[in-house]
Amino acid sequence: MPMPDHVRELLRQPNPAVMATVAPDGRPVTVATWYLLEDDGRVLLGLDATRARLKHMRNDPRISLTVLAADDWYTHVSLQGRVIELYSDEGLANIDRISRHYTGAAYPRRDRARVGARILVERWHGWGAMENKDVDHG
Repeated sequence: MPMPDHVRELLRQPNPAVMATVAPDGRPVTVATWYLLEDDGRVLLGLDATRARLKHMRNDPRISLTVLAADDWYTHVSLQGRVIELYSDEGLANIDRISRHYTGAAYPRRDRARVGARILVERWHGWGAMENKDVDHG
């Protein structure tokens, strides 16, 4: 999904984010998360293999991620898409990439299995400095 440069720039920063998944009973479930925008425009998430949100993604691949500018939470971008790949994070390589993006260091907890999730962005919407005439893109 094409995005303007200023939107990509916001998404490339280690900003706070909240992801939403759909539980088997249809209710939305949200949780704060780290993410990483990849060069191809897809989003990488690193998940603890025991978390319910991973079960939600396997059951229903639809996902939403809202990224808030760290210095101005009125400025944010909401991405909607779907999980296109779930895979074992061997050696914690993906969560280490994400952790370094946010903290400058490898992920500290090494005793739990992790899963990488790649998200294909199908739509996006910006607000505040990311606003584009209140248009839903996608």
